[in-house]
Amino acid sequence: MKPEPVTDHAPSLWAETAPDAPRTEPLTTDIDTDIVIIGGGFTGLSCALHSAEAGRSVVLLEAREIGFGASGRNNGQVIPALTRPDPDDLVARFGADGERFVALLGGAAQLLFDLVREHGIECEAEQNGWIQPAHSPGRMAIAERRVAQWSRRGMDVDLIDKDTMHQLLGSDAWHGGWTARTGGTVNPLALARGMTAAAIKAGAKVFTQSPALSTRHNGTRWIVETKNGCVSAGGLLIATNAYTDEINTNLKHEIVPVLSWQMATTPITDNVRKTVLSGRQAVSDTRGDLRFFRYDRTGRLITGGALIIGAGAVPRLKTLVGQRLRTAFPQLGEFGFTHVWNGHIGMTTDYTPRFHDIGPDGYAWAGCNGRGVALAVAVGREFARALSGLPKVDLALPFTDIEPIPFQPLLRHLAPLNLNTYRWRDSRELLES
Repeated sequence: MKPEPVTDHAPSLWAETAPDAPRTEPLTTDIDTDIVIIGGGFTGLSCALHSAEAGRSVVLLEAREIGFGASGRNNGQVIPALTRPDPDDLVARFGADGERFVALLGGAAQLLFDLVREHGIECEAEQNGWIQPAHSPGRMAIAERRVAQWSRRGMDVDLIDKDTMHQLLGSDAWHGGWTARTGGTVNPLALARGMTAAAIKAGAKVFTQSPALSTRHNGTRWIVETKNGCVSAGGLLIATNAYTDEINTNLKHEIVPVLSWQMATTPITDNVRKTVLSGRQAVSDTRGDLRFFRYDRTGRLITGGALIIGAGAVPRLKTLVGQRLRTAFPQLGEFGFTHVWNGHIGMTTDYTPRFHDIGPDGYAWAGCNGRGVALAVAVGREFARALSGLPKVDLALPFTDIEPIPFQPLLRHLAPLNLNTYRWRDSRELLES
């Protein structure tokens, strides 16, 4: 029997075009398992899949539907790097743990695409590389630094000069940059649904519409309560990121959820696509007020932006982002936007993810900082290893204590104002170049 279409998902291009999710039901009984996972995004699904493949019994609880949060709503860029800090900074801060994490991060995109191929997941996967263009000559120092640091660690990267960048993008709006060739693009909701099917096939039990109401450790087991059932497990993973609620208040207050807008153009004609990003790479530049774009399988440019004030967001974004695209790519001619959607990303104050040991065989993390597609899949595999008993010294996760941000509820409301600072810094860099 064909699964019923998901009806409880945020509207987006991905929700319209992704294959149907496998059939799932709410948890309605008590259940014992080796591992319980809270959150049906990339981290939880990856952990469930890898744990089930290793022979562990797994229960995954999702409050809404699979991929309902950031995993199903993002731009779908598969990027094997953080926004910042850079590899050397991570090693300076975390030592050997940082070096292992850098290796995990650098291999994250390849891990994702290998997983897609291994399980035959239909998610528009294209491993054509990721490009970070420098929006001013001065920002080329960033590209040079990152190429040097990643090259030392064996990553397939290259520096791009201005002329070559013009050829790659079909625009003279950028001044060179760098590329990571293992990166690429996916339909993120399709990836989440495909990972769900693979996890279920491997033996994991996935329950949707089953928000976790509380967690506790009774001395021997983790107990997770839902409205209609209770899960008892030897190990626990909380993988809710920007959608963390009162299930763990300290974790919720360690990040600032920031609204990110995604947009899809009408399909770009074949002759124009030959002159705009002809290699179909993922692109996101060096601005704080980011410019980012990629193609989907139908030739739509998937882009987006941010706003300080949310009122009238859709028409304002269509004007703002449309003008940016026309300025960078005048050859686009006439186009419109058919889809505009949003979701929250989990931001930390220093752009560094937070990984936590929260008790006996209990783990959590948050803070994707807008680079969560490849990272979350890789982190999920690493948590599966942690829950299998692998010693911390062998894990690629730099664990820290949970440190709630002071006045986080206030900062959550003030966070959009940071966009003014980003725009000022971006323009000042241009003026000084």
